[in-house]
Amino acid sequence: MHKEKSRIEIGLGTLVDGANEFSFTCKASDFEGRQLTDAGFTREIEVNVVAEKSEDEITITINTSTLADFTCDICLAPVSIKLTGSLVLSYLFGPTVGEENEGSDEYNRIERGAESIDITGEVCETLLLSLPMKVTCTDNPDCRLYGSEKSMKENEEPQPGNITPWQESLEKLKNKYR
Repeated sequence: MHKEKSRIEIGLGTLVDGANEFSFTCKASDFEGRQLTDAGFTREIEVNVVAEKSEDEITITINTSTLADFTCDICLAPVSIKLTGSLVLSYLFGPTVGEENEGSDEYNRIERGAESIDITGEVCETLLLSLPMKVTCTDNPDCRLYGSEKSMKENEEPQPGNITPWQESLEKLKNKYR
């Protein structure tokens, strides 16, 4: 069976004790079979990796950054959003999984003789987890759900002297059930 070459991997032979920084630039199409292009990732993806090595452990911090293209969920206008994500992985040198410390989800095990750590899957997960649940544009006032000053002012409670009819009805219901 032919194994495809990893897109993003950290060579363990080049790591020195302490912090090691790596930068990668890739496209969603580089991750074959992962459907990142369908999720809106059409531009370059910046991946910054910090690998901190000690005698018996490697901690890898993955930071991703890209512009993704979507359509507004309300008006269907095209929207570009900057997405960032972060993930921290911990690797221990020692016996492989299943031999010792079964059930430990906090650490991945690697052998001392391993040549590299493939983090391609983790980079994809970080990108997919950075996707927003709701996409709205800022150009259309009807689409501004969060963060605009006008909508914040409209949703503010009126001053105590200015009670609206719905608040009056609510007060009557409160008093009825007390």
